Amino acid sequence: MVIKLAVVFIGLSAAAAAQDSRGPQGPGGTVTISRPDYDRMLDLAARDRRPGDPPPVAATLTRTEIRARVAAGIVRATMQVDGEVFRTGSIKVPLIMGATLIEARMAGGPLPLIADGTTHVAVLEGPSTFSATLEWGAAITATPGRGSFVMPVPPAGSATATFDVPGEQTDVRVSPGLVLRRSSANGRTVVEATLDPGSPAQVWWSTRDTAPSAAPREARLLADVKTLVTIGDADLRLVTLVDVTVIQGEPAEFAIRLPAGYEVTGVSGASLERSDERPGSVVLLVTNPAQRRHQFLISLERPGGSGSFTLETGFPTLPLAQRETGEVAVEGLSTLAVSAPEIPGLRRMDVREIDPALASVARQSLLAAFRYQRVADAPPSLALNVTRYPDAAVLAAVAERAVATTLVTSEGRALTEVSLWVRNRAQSYAKVELPPGASMVSVEVAGQPAKPVEGKDGTRVPLLRPGFRPDGPYNVSFVYLHAGAPFDRKGNMQMTLPKMDIPVSVVEWELFIPDRYRADRFGGNAIAASLMDLPGEVEIVSSGGGVGAGSGAGIGPGTSRGFAGGVGGGRDFAPVSGQIVGRVVDSAGGVLPGVTITATVSGSTQTAITDASGLFALSNVPSGAIVLTGTLPGFANARRSFVFDQRPRQADFVMQVGAIQETVTVTADVPVIDMRSSESITTFRMDAINGMNAQEVPRPVLNSAPSANVQSLQRRAAGVLPVRVDVPRSGASHRFVKPLVVAEETIVSFRYKRVGD
Repeated sequence: MVIKLAVVFIGLSAAAAAQDSRGPQGPGGTVTISRPDYDRMLDLAARDRRPGDPPPVAATLTRTEIRARVAAGIVRATMQVDGEVFRTGSIKVPLIMGATLIEARMAGGPLPLIADGTTHVAVLEGPSTFSATLEWGAAITATPGRGSFVMPVPPAGSATATFDVPGEQTDVRVSPGLVLRRSSANGRTVVEATLDPGSPAQVWWSTRDTAPSAAPREARLLADVKTLVTIGDADLRLVTLVDVTVIQGEPAEFAIRLPAGYEVTGVSGASLERSDERPGSVVLLVTNPAQRRHQFLISLERPGGSGSFTLETGFPTLPLAQRETGEVAVEGLSTLAVSAPEIPGLRRMDVREIDPALASVARQSLLAAFRYQRVADAPPSLALNVTRYPDAAVLAAVAERAVATTLVTSEGRALTEVSLWVRNRAQSYAKVELPPGASMVSVEVAGQPAKPVEGKDGTRVPLLRPGFRPDGPYNVSFVYLHAGAPFDRKGNMQMTLPKMDIPVSVVEWELFIPDRYRADRFGGNAIAASLMDLPGEVEIVSSGGGVGAGSGAGIGPGTSRGFAGGVGGGRDFAPVSGQIVGRVVDSAGGVLPGVTITATVSGSTQTAITDASGLFALSNVPSGAIVLTGTLPGFANARRSFVFDQRPRQADFVMQVGAIQETVTVTADVPVIDMRSSESITTFRMDAINGMNAQEVPRPVLNSAPSANVQSLQRRAAGVLPVRVDVPRSGASHRFVKPLVVAEETIVSFRYKRVGD
C-alpha cells in the first residue's frame, strides 16, 4: 500500500504542478498539491485489498489405510484417515458413513465426532492437515463353508486394506476392489487389496477342513554337473551348470557342496527363489518344490598362481544325489599350455564333444576336457601342470581386400561405396574416420543391414561377434556421401577414402567422373591399377537387389570389366566356395549379355544374368545335383548338369541361334549382342576351377569404361539408398590401387577440364 501511495502521490503532484505552476512553492525537495487532491490520495490509501478467491471445498480426505483381522466370529479394523482443511475456522469434515465405530483418536487424544444422519463428522480447525485413527468392528456372517462381512470405506482419494483371515490357502474375495497380494503362514491368510473409496466393500472367503498332511517322501535326485575352469592371470574361476532331476519327493532346497578356497560370486536359476551361503556350501531354495527339473548356474572365484604352476581344484557337487555325472572343460585367458597325468576318476575327452551349453560360456578356446561319474562322497579333483608363455601381439581383425567405388557428380558431391572382406578374431567394431563433411548413408555386415554408431573420433561400423564369426572372411560394406566443391571449367580436385583401424592388404579404388569433364595428371598416395597385376574381380553384396556387381582391377592383357556375382578381370581367378561362374558366347565366339542363367538344385532355384562381357556368377549355391539352364530370346536354350560339392566351379555355355520356326522378339530392354569374332578379342588363360585343363576364353580389350560396380551403385542411388544425388549416367572410370593400408587415408588428386572448352 505504501508503494501505491507513493505512485499516486507523485502522479498527483505532477498534475498539480502542471495545472498551477504559479502557486506557492515550498522549500527544495517538497511538492505542493491542492487539498482535494490530498484528500483523494488519503482515500485511495485507506481502501482494503481485494480478498482472494475462497478454496473450492472446505476440506478433503487424501488417503485411507485399513487393517482388519477376523477372529472369534468378529472382525475389527483400524482405519488411518489422512486429510487437509483448506478454509479458516472450524470446519465439518465427514469421515465415514454407515459404520459402527468403537473409538476415534487424533494427535494422541480422543477425537469428538458428530452424527449427521448415518455419517460421522469431525469438527476441525483450519487451515491445517490432520490424521485420524478410527476403530471399527462388526460381527461375521457365517454360512456353511463361507464367512463374510461388509466394511465401510471412508471417501478418501485412495483406500488400501489388509485382511487377515483364519486358515491357510483361504480363497478371499473383495467386491468392489482388487486383490493385490496373498500370503499364507501359521494357519492364517493375509490379503492386500485396494478398495473403492466411499463405497462399502463386501469381503467373503471360503473355508474348508484340511486333512492331516502325509509324511513327506524321501527325495531322490539325479545330478549332472558341468564345470568350466578358467585360468586367469592371477585368479582361478569356476562356472558350474548344475542340472537336477527329481525322481521322488518334492525337495524345497538343494545343498551344493563347494570346493575349498572358493568364494561365491553369483548364483542364478529359473526356479531359484533365493540362496543361502554357509561354510563350505550354498543352499538353493526353489519357488516350486513340485517341479521335476531344476537348473542352476554357480560362479566361484579364488586367487590363482602366477607364471608356471601346478593347478589343483575340486568341483561343486550335490551330496544328496543318488547318481552324479559331470564334465570339466579348461580354458586360459593368456598364452599358456596345460598337461595332466592320468587322474583317477577323470577320463579325457575331445574338447569338441563338450556339452554345447558349457562351450557357450567359454570365452577362449578350450585347452582340455574331462568326463567323470561320482562314485564316492566327493567328486574327483583336477590336477594340471600350467605353463605360461609371454604374449605376442596379434591382429584382432584384418581385411584381405577393399574395393571402393566413387561416383563424382558435376556439383562436386561424391557417393562412395567401400566393400571389405574381413577376417575377425576378437574385434567388435571397425572405426571409420570419414573425410570432413562426409556422412554415412548405409551399412551392411555379411549381407544384412546394420546400424553404425557415431563417435567423436569417428564412426563405429559393427562386426560379427567374434564368438559367432564364420570360418572364412565375410563382407562388410558401407556407403557414405561427401559434399565437395562444384566443378569449374577447369581446376584441381582431391578425393580421399576414409581411414580405418583394420589393416587392409590391398585397396582397389574405381573413380567415376562424368563425361562432361576430362581428368588427367593424377597424384596422391595411390598408384594406377595398370602398374599392378591383381587377382580377379570380386563380388559386392548389397541390399539394392541381392547380389550386386563386382569390380576389380584386372591388368595386362585381361580386362577389368566386372559382372553380377563377382568374376572376371585380371589373369588369375579366385572365386569363393559355393560359387558357380561362367561365360556365355554364341557359336561365333561373341559374348552374349542379358542371358538368364537358372540353377535348380534340391527343389530350389537361383538366377543370374550375364553382364556386358557375357559373364555370370551364382553365389551360395547348395550342394547336390544341379541343372543350369541358359535362356535368351532368339537362341535355343542351353543346359548343363553336374554334381556340385561347394567347390567353385566354372560352367561355360555356347548358345546356338534358334530354329526358323521359333519367334525372336526384340525389344528396347534386350541388350545388344556383341557379334565380334573371337579373333579380334585378346584372350587370356584361366585355370578351370573344377579340375579341368586350362582353356582359352575370349576377353575384350582393356578400356576406361565403368565396371558393373559403378552400374550397381548408380541403380542403388536411384532407387534404394535414402539420399538425393544427381548420379551421372555416363562417364569414364579411373582405377587406382594402394597395397597394405594401415590406419591411413588413401588419396587421389587430379586435374580436370570441361570437355569442349
